[in-house]
Amino acid sequence: IITLTNEEIKAFEQLKKFLTTDLVLRLPNNRFPFKLQTDASDEGIGAVLLQIYSDGDRPVAYLSKKFTQAQRKWSPMEQECYAFICALDKWHKYLSGITFLWETDHKALTQLNKKAQINKRCERWRLKILEYDFKVKYIPGSINLMPDYLSRSPVDEAEEDPDEITHFISQSTQTDISNFNNHSSIIAAVETRAMKLRNKTLNDISDTTKLISDSPTEENRIIPISTEQLIQAQQNDDYAKNILNNIKKYKNYMIKDNLLMRRLNPPVPYVPQSDLPRTILQTYHDTPANGAHFGRDKTIYKIKQRYFWPLMYKDINNYVKSCITCAQYNPSRQKTPGKLRPIKPPEGVWQLVSMDFHGPINPPSRRGNKYIICLTDILSKFVVAKAVRDNTAQTVAKFLKEEIISKFGTPRCILTDNGTHFTSTLMNELIKQIGSTHLYTTPYHPQSNGQIERYNSTMDAKIAALSNIQKTDWDDQLPFVTFNYNTSIHSSTKQVPFEMMYGRTPILPFDYQEDNVTIVPDNEHVKKLNQFLTKLNEQARINIIKNQQRYKQRYDVNRSNPSYNIGDLVLVKTLNIRYKFDIRYEGPFRIIQTITPKTFIVQHVKKPTLYRQVTIDVLLPIFERLY
Repeated sequence: IITLTNEEIKAFEQLKKFLTTDLVLRLPNNRFPFKLQTDASDEGIGAVLLQIYSDGDRPVAYLSKKFTQAQRKWSPMEQECYAFICALDKWHKYLSGITFLWETDHKALTQLNKKAQINKRCERWRLKILEYDFKVKYIPGSINLMPDYLSRSPVDEAEEDPDEITHFISQSTQTDISNFNNHSSIIAAVETRAMKLRNKTLNDISDTTKLISDSPTEENRIIPISTEQLIQAQQNDDYAKNILNNIKKYKNYMIKDNLLMRRLNPPVPYVPQSDLPRTILQTYHDTPANGAHFGRDKTIYKIKQRYFWPLMYKDINNYVKSCITCAQYNPSRQKTPGKLRPIKPPEGVWQLVSMDFHGPINPPSRRGNKYIICLTDILSKFVVAKAVRDNTAQTVAKFLKEEIISKFGTPRCILTDNGTHFTSTLMNELIKQIGSTHLYTTPYHPQSNGQIERYNSTMDAKIAALSNIQKTDWDDQLPFVTFNYNTSIHSSTKQVPFEMMYGRTPILPFDYQEDNVTIVPDNEHVKKLNQFLTKLNEQARINIIKNQQRYKQRYDVNRSNPSYNIGDLVLVKTLNIRYKFDIRYEGPFRIIQTITPKTFIVQHVKKPTLYRQVTIDVLLPIFERLY
């Protein structure tokens, strides 16, 4: 006889209830919204597709997959993002074309669909998911139970990410979009060594590389122009017929075998205005054997040795200039476009300050500090710096409250970059409460916050010179470097930052001081101090403006200053190029908003949900093609 305890009887009754009640998995119902939960562990990924009913969330399908050895080495953010990508691929038919909610316990992914990613793999995935309409919600790991279990006990075998497999793609290189449909791509998939070994074990195949072509048998090439085609085209062209009928009047032309030729060395056929010039341009610029996308001068030389038509130099120049493929891959050998637009210095001290993190610094200090948070006043150049352990929003808030506001007062405007520690809800609420204005620089344009970047460069050299051999006491040297920077004359203001901040001359540790201290009350001290500080501020502003003008004059030499209008098509410089053959410019994008003369909002033509804020130095115009 088996005697069950009350706890065991309760568990048995609960199990009977689960087995006899409604099914756990629900059939998809488009009347209810979808929700996607994902998670990743060291073993694999897990995902759950749910629908939101009135009585709670009900699962529709599960996903559980193991990691390959290479995927186990990915960063946590890449693994979490890969779980979302696999879920979208599996349940594309349910999630495409609708709005759904994605819940994740990885907080960094909440910005995935809002800003470009520094991580190359995550950026590629971000562009891939732009076709979906979804909202991201962060949930604690203690709530994300189902995907967490599925990721820790993965079921499906591991698979290589299709985007990670090397492909050699040979396709028609015609830059005109209308010609893309006329020529099919030739795709050859090359097996990696790991795939070869795995397939050999499973299928006992040879170690040779397999080349698979899914292209049709007909060749993907442009057929050269025949003599018969030229003769026929000349017969149909009024200008050419006029020359043929009055050949004696045109000394620059001759007839050879019924073909009108231009008298050059050697003579070349005359090409009438028709589709033939376009075919010639494609042949001697786009095709691998005849053009290989070389520049204007080389293309002109090849064509003029074989053909002639009026305005051919202008047509060739336009064709090469408007080649999108060339624009995307050719390196720029000129100065970045856009003349300098200096930031106007503020009226007084603490009107505009810039703040940034510097790090991570290796090696960390003995106290465990890895970052330096700096704040610089734009007018006086006075710097406040502190060594910290991390670069979180909580650290920024603590720094502002303890090191800035409580000691120097609240700055009117704070300029930062777009790091998550500065764009977080905590920071926005803090700056809103203290009454300051938060300004952001353009993403991936550190020149907007150049003052703090310049100090970081100076600080690195001085700290390195003062630190020990192991460089583990750099946080002990930081206060001395900052103090000496603030008590030295600045090259742009011609003033001492310490004096502009405190209204007195700094006394250094070894300066001589009188033994007797005389205290004389001065009823006009405040008035004199204000006059002194006002004079310093005016002189600093004048010196900054003069220095900006000199630097702008040097910067603008031999530098183009293009102008763009709303609706113009442009290419945007690729961020973080990893390999030599990576595309240098992405696009095409269309300008939809002008923020400043040098800053724009652009929208991807083929992916309308992709927006970017860019500056003029990363833009490349797309020229209209005449042919």
